[in-house]
Amino acid sequence: MSTKPTVVLVHGFWGGAAHWSKVILELTRRGHSGLRAVELPLTALAEDVERTRKMVQQVGGPVVLVGHSYGGAVITEAGNADNVVGLVYIAAFAPDAGESPGALTQQHLPAAAPNLAPDSDGYLWLKPDKFHESFCQDLSADEGLVMAVTQKAPLASTFGDEIERPAWKHKPSWYQVSSADHMIAPDNQRMMSARLNARKVVTLDASHASLASRAAEVAQLIDEAVAALQ
Repeated sequence: MSTKPTVVLVHGFWGGAAHWSKVILELTRRGHSGLRAVELPLTALAEDVERTRKMVQQVGGPVVLVGHSYGGAVITEAGNADNVVGLVYIAAFAPDAGESPGALTQQHLPAAAPNLAPDSDGYLWLKPDKFHESFCQDLSADEGLVMAVTQKAPLASTFGDEIERPAWKHKPSWYQVSSADHMIAPDNQRMMSARLNARKVVTLDASHASLASRAAEVAQLIDEAVAALQ
């Protein structure tokens, strides 16, 4: 492949595309000029996958999909698009067929599970006063406050949506494990990364928000994936 793949970044629950801001800057410094970041509705897996597929189609050329957290489930399904050439998981769900993020979470409950709170409209929030310790304990208190106040809650039902056809079974993948993650248990991450048969697994002593706290290392892994697929 001679054309440099475009990197499309897919965020997870309790955040938006701006969660990738530090990685975007790092990748730009490394010469990635065609970056895209999807803004998901977080209303259903099928709707989030469709939004991602539409952006992938607009790119036209080869794409490397990068998913953080629940965004990993999204790229697992959206990665079946013909022009997606690789997948990078950042402290993310990588479900198999018939699995959902919720079912995987139940296998190893994360430390912050008690800090989730549903509202009367069916949205699932991370308690603002617990956000910093739960999601991004290796960022400053100020950064944690901003993330807490601007969090984007998913419809709780999205947790139960199952993967139909996992793209990682037939496309190359990379995985970054956060060993101090309170949102997706590190044991779950290690299990998922092992069965991917990933080209490379990087473990960082990081929170769930490694895309913000360890942006340079995350960008390095993405850059390596792109280089391998070029």
